[in-house]
Amino acid sequence: MLIDFGTRTVQTKIVFYGSALSGKTTALRVLYKQLSSQQSKKQGILSIHTGHKNNNRTLFYDFGVIRLNFGIWVADLNFWTATGQDYYCATRSTVLQGTDGLVFMVDSQRALIETNIKSWSELIFYFGSKLVKLIPVVICLNKRDLLDVTPVHWFRKRLNLLPGTPIFETIAIDNHNIVEAFKALLEGIFRVHKDAKTCIMKQLKKTPTKKEINEWGLNQKIA
Repeated sequence: MLIDFGTRTVQTKIVFYGSALSGKTTALRVLYKQLSSQQSKKQGILSIHTGHKNNNRTLFYDFGVIRLNFGIWVADLNFWTATGQDYYCATRSTVLQGTDGLVFMVDSQRALIETNIKSWSELIFYFGSKLVKLIPVVICLNKRDLLDVTPVHWFRKRLNLLPGTPIFETIAIDNHNIVEAFKALLEGIFRVHKDAKTCIMKQLKKTPTKKEINEWGLNQKIA
């Protein structure tokens, strides 16, 4: 996380990670649509795809930025997806650099549990003991609308998750629990960076000057 107290801007990087076709890009697009609809600054999602007309899957990554306004501060949320295709696995470590939080997308189909475990093992390899403790993670058990899905407690056991690791049963194509999972992750990120959050909250409790009000477009004082 990068914090600029001069411009009152927080930059944070969130990566969607998981096996191929687990729903990473779908979740990102749904979340982007939900969050950007009421924000002052947004841009399109940049995607590098395979280009195959019948199988237009993510080749390297998807990327998008959303700016959230809170008082006289703004947060630029940089969203990325890491490709799930093993052929391009070398790009994953590059995308993961500088990550502040992770959305681990799981394909809930029972037949794919070992594939999900492999993806989780990759994250452990990349981050080691930092995972969950210093780099917050939320688990999205996606495609829960399908018939043959693995029970939630199986995933907790097989992934050997730490107690309290947030798990959400999601259906990305219907925006079920995607925004809720994101909110939980954002809380986790600020919990890790609690000193920065404390400084920001102290500033938010101050009444802004007229110059600040004009600069940030506020139409009312902050209590």
